[in-house]
Amino acid sequence: MPYDKDAGVIDTGNVVRRWITYIAGIYLLTLGLGLAIRAGIGISPQSSLTRTMTLVLPPLSQGTFNLMLEVLMLGLTFLVLPRAFKLKNLFSLVPALILAALLDFNLMATKWISLGPYAANLALLFLADAMLAFGLFLMIRANLVLMPIDLFVNTLQKKTGRKWGNIKTVFDCTLLAISAGIGLIFLGGPHFIREGTIINAVLVGQYIKLYFFLYKKFQARKLKPVESAA
Repeated sequence: MPYDKDAGVIDTGNVVRRWITYIAGIYLLTLGLGLAIRAGIGISPQSSLTRTMTLVLPPLSQGTFNLMLEVLMLGLTFLVLPRAFKLKNLFSLVPALILAALLDFNLMATKWISLGPYAANLALLFLADAMLAFGLFLMIRANLVLMPIDLFVNTLQKKTGRKWGNIKTVFDCTLLAISAGIGLIFLGGPHFIREGTIINAVLVGQYIKLYFFLYKKFQARKLKPVESAA
């Protein structure tokens, strides 16, 4: 996810601290995904595809399907721009593996959540998206390694020269279409694609912008007394 590295938010300091931040980000992201699924009113395109696959092939977990999707995206990244592919790109599978394990853990941990009223599910989805976005914010701040899916979108952007946002929108719509198609063929209709899918698409980006704004505001306040003293 490309964000301005001069925004004063990106951490370029201690690597251990950045890895702790990055893994905390993955944890919050997967917890947000788990809560969004429990809200039951629609989830993101990527989650809808991997969640649908768990209904088609129940023995495999959503974390497993997510990891398979990440591996596929890494393979496609190589095929799109083989000369630009570097050995270090294989390292992106490490966070993908951590994400898969934490996703399965958080789905198990949130299994008890079942809310009746629609308003409660809507509130849960808003909370889930805020959490998911904060996880992404921490991962962006840590500035360590891209997940294979983001790597693939970045590679498509380099190959085509189109705007990153447009490429990501087409990519998400493609995942959504595949998810709906698989649902229609194997389950009699699309699953997990509802109003929550649109809410997720709108809210997550706005939440991340809010976190960037708040962090910069916080940093500015912290620096102010030092500058005044100088």
